Amino acid sequence: MVNLLHSMKYSFLVTTLSLLPLLDCVRGQDKCWALQKEPRGDSYPSCCDIGLTDGDLPVQLESARKITSIPASCEELLQENNTFCSCVRDKIHSFWPDFEEYLTGNDANESVIDITGAKARVQNVRTSIAHDLVFTLTPNEVPKELDTSGKRNGSNVKLPRGLFQSIRSETDYVKVAVLVLDVGQVGLFKDPDQTGTMLDNVMVSVKVGGRQITGLNDCVELTFSHGLLPQNVARQCVFWDTKKGRRGGWNTSGCLTELRDRGTMCCCDHLTFFTLLMNPSLDNATAQKLFTIADVGCGISVVFSALTISLYFALRFAYKIFKSNDTAKIHVNLTSSLLLLNLAYLLNRRIFSLGHTGLCKGIGGFTHYSLLCCFTWMAIEAFQLYLLVIKVTNIYIRHYMAKLSLVGWGFPALVVTITGSMNSYGKYTIMDTANRTTVALCWIDSAHLVVHYVTNCSYFGLILLFNTLVLVVVAWKLFSLQRATAGKEEKRKAWKGGLTVLGLSCLLGGTWGLAFFTYGAMSMPAAYLFTVLNSLQGLFIFIWFAVLYYPKKGATTSSSSSGKNGKVTTASHS
Repeated sequence: MVNLLHSMKYSFLVTTLSLLPLLDCVRGQDKCWALQKEPRGDSYPSCCDIGLTDGDLPVQLESARKITSIPASCEELLQENNTFCSCVRDKIHSFWPDFEEYLTGNDANESVIDITGAKARVQNVRTSIAHDLVFTLTPNEVPKELDTSGKRNGSNVKLPRGLFQSIRSETDYVKVAVLVLDVGQVGLFKDPDQTGTMLDNVMVSVKVGGRQITGLNDCVELTFSHGLLPQNVARQCVFWDTKKGRRGGWNTSGCLTELRDRGTMCCCDHLTFFTLLMNPSLDNATAQKLFTIADVGCGISVVFSALTISLYFALRFAYKIFKSNDTAKIHVNLTSSLLLLNLAYLLNRRIFSLGHTGLCKGIGGFTHYSLLCCFTWMAIEAFQLYLLVIKVTNIYIRHYMAKLSLVGWGFPALVVTITGSMNSYGKYTIMDTANRTTVALCWIDSAHLVVHYVTNCSYFGLILLFNTLVLVVVAWKLFSLQRATAGKEEKRKAWKGGLTVLGLSCLLGGTWGLAFFTYGAMSMPAAYLFTVLNSLQGLFIFIWFAVLYYPKKGATTSSSSSGKNGKVTTASHS
């Protein structure tokens, strides 16, 4: 549960990823000039006109100036359904590594780059240098060299003298380029798996000569100054890996993160584009409190879920007409899936602590299956509610429960089977601001976040939207009916109607929607409320079930003669 509330806030970020291979097939070419003739749909005539020459982007200062001057309102550049702009995005992503090479090449004469969104300094350095080199890193200023003996304030990068001495045998002088790029101006360099935000939207490039420098003994130190941060924000040093995915992505290999009160120091053993990602996270104390609440709540839900199922079979045995009550059967199926989810959660961390990879993958898949079953049966609850209250007539469906069961239990099994075949299950951890593990579960591992977004976040988002629409219509009909009635029982009926809507929202998964609010100023209150309400969902459903179906005093078995559909409607929404 905790891992769900942590990751739900990133839902719907990758809904277009599945179209990327198709777009590649549609383009089928390396140049964009042919696509430029297609309708672009740009709000601004020059939106995607960044100086393409014969379909290519010349690696020169003028191209950098045009890229960084793209207006922030040019949303079309980010759309995947525009083949020309998608091709241009590819060119922009590959341009900056090429521009980095250009600055340190023999053909470049620039020593200072000072344009909107990009500041750089290029200078010749003796490879026999006897001291480290330090440059400032300010988004609005050109980097300048600092005296290494003085006190350094603000963001800066330190190049160790050992870096230059390692290439002393090859050359006496080498070009050094330090580039500070404001990617907020361009709106690109977004990894599909990225869960954090870049500090000040700034990327820093360090290039020495035309060499690929890796495996340094003395690391390159990048210090990012940012002041005090909220306690639930984790920091991570990353670099842009051009070999990851189609356009590249963030990677942490070879970079260590040293946390300070008013800054973060990145120690990396290679040279490329770097940045600092800020990830909201749970501190250890908060995580332990949430775990305690969830453990107690899930334990209570297990007991009352079992009581709900027992009560159903007792009523089914005592009243023959109860066997044909499809709504009660749906309630019990939802309760059963919730029972499995609570059991899976209570077992999860204990199995994780065993350190057995196979068992961890197994319980991770079982937890995922139970969660998807809960979501699916919530959607089925809403569908049943739609048939009974909105559609009303002609609701007979042949083998109705068998078909619902096939969807409710079979579809999640199919999803989990496909996910498991991709080797997506394993250890999942959430770190605190000191990079210490606060949450450790068997779940979808961090390398397959796209799977989580699609199978959990997007899937639940669609279900929540459908269930909310059904609940709103039902509530409107219910209160409209009550306003049409008059008499001294009116106030009591209003309370009854309100409680009915509240109970239905629990059945339809309304409390799970709180996961979307676990971000920003209200993140902690929403997290606590989410954990309390959802861990006790089994108790709430038991109360709902008992109130609706437990025989009242004076009830007679003759009332069952009203027929199957009438009994279902009365039991569910009276």
